[in-house]
Amino acid sequence: MEAVVTPFTIFVIAIVVVVFLFVIMAVKSVPQGHEWTVERFGRFTGSLRPGLGFIVPFIDRIGAKINMMESVLDVPTQEVITKDNAMVSVDGVVFYQVLDSAKAAYEVNNLENAILNLTMTNIRTVMGSMDLDELLSQRDKINVQLLHVVDDATRPWGIKVTRIEIKDIAPPRDLVDSMARQMKAEREKRAQILEAEGSRAAAILRAEGEKQSAILEAEGLREASFREAEARERLAEAEAKATQVVSQAIAGGNVQAINYFLGTKYVDALKAVASAPNQKVILMPLEAANVIGALGGIAELARDALQSRATGGPGGGGAPAGGGGSGPWQQPRS
Repeated sequence: MEAVVTPFTIFVIAIVVVVFLFVIMAVKSVPQGHEWTVERFGRFTGSLRPGLGFIVPFIDRIGAKINMMESVLDVPTQEVITKDNAMVSVDGVVFYQVLDSAKAAYEVNNLENAILNLTMTNIRTVMGSMDLDELLSQRDKINVQLLHVVDDATRPWGIKVTRIEIKDIAPPRDLVDSMARQMKAEREKRAQILEAEGSRAAAILRAEGEKQSAILEAEGLREASFREAEARERLAEAEAKATQVVSQAIAGGNVQAINYFLGTKYVDALKAVASAPNQKVILMPLEAANVIGALGGIAELARDALQSRATGGPGGGGAPAGGGGSGPWQQPRS
């Protein structure tokens, strides 16, 4: 028996197909990190967030599919003229994130192109107000200024510019060579300055050493002079005391004291003459008897002193019995 397709069956099938299409058109699955705008008869009514969303088929439609994740744009290389008229090539990158999908979809046309052109324009403005040396040494300052300007300009578009980085600043080849020569000259200058400062410090240290050496030498000479003067003073005091003792002995009647005094001086003078380094032959027009007489006087003086000590008498009484001493000017006794 053949199946008969009635008009009711066709109607039911049509209703099922319409319902199926209605469900397909009404249910929307939004992926994570995106938002879709909904338009009703061309007017924005809301946004679908990640997950399942529903719209009215044939009345509502999906407008713009906005990526809410942080995105990056490459800024193409462009020529920039600096404040000191140097031509440099500059490129960079821009990091941004959409915060309001409705503003990003309806406040600006072609969002990425707008961000890119705005960034390139401000790069020329900011970098054109700087000298080349400042441009090469202060990239952080340039990045901060660009970020501040571009972020303020794109805020009405519902986006947040998180970072702007200058990737490369390329001066012309001839300018690079000039900078290399300048850097070399600066380094040679610093090296010469350091060498001159080292020579100066060495000269100062040598002068200080010589000064200290001279001071120590002068202090040593002064100390030696003081000690020599003190020695001469003590020697003079000893001579004066010896002279005084001899004088007292003579005044007491002891003639042998002066014989002793003159004899010791006589022998010391002979010893000094004999020990002189510049004398090889010594001519002595002296009488040996005088020296012997002086030595005899010394011996008699010593004998008198021993006798006085043995008898317990005073040591300076007078000439001993048995003979008197002779001085250098007298002949010795036989």
